[in-house]
Amino acid sequence: MLSTSESFSFLPMICYEAIFPGLLPGDSERPSFLLNVTNDAWFGRTPGPYQHFAQARMRAIETGLPLVRAANTGLSAIIDGKGEVIERLEIFEKGIIDGKLPLRIGKTIYETFGDVPVLVAMFLLVAFAAIAQYNRGSRLD
Repeated sequence: MLSTSESFSFLPMICYEAIFPGLLPGDSERPSFLLNVTNDAWFGRTPGPYQHFAQARMRAIETGLPLVRAANTGLSAIIDGKGEVIERLEIFEKGIIDGKLPLRIGKTIYETFGDVPVLVAMFLLVAFAAIAQYNRGSRLD
């Protein structure tokens, strides 16, 4: 995490670092915003830049932190902590985004519990399926 003053800090993420939620800060350090700088040129005009953008946008939603994304040929944007795009430059569009940085929102459910709810739901689903399969096999005898 980098800081520009005592009360203003940001987490820089280079290219694909933005798609991994495990690289985000823990409870001890919560930056003011996330910064994603990327080179999407090698994607060309494919779905790649849009997928990369969507994955980076998920980090804003998961953390409740605004995201500033600068892509040389991809999608550049300012995104708030709810995942709403405030300002955006399209793929291969030249320009400058000069907008206000939204404030971060409170701690999100994902920050509090991580992947635990999904893992518990998957375990319960498998357990119920196994029980149903066992009961179906018992009735056939």
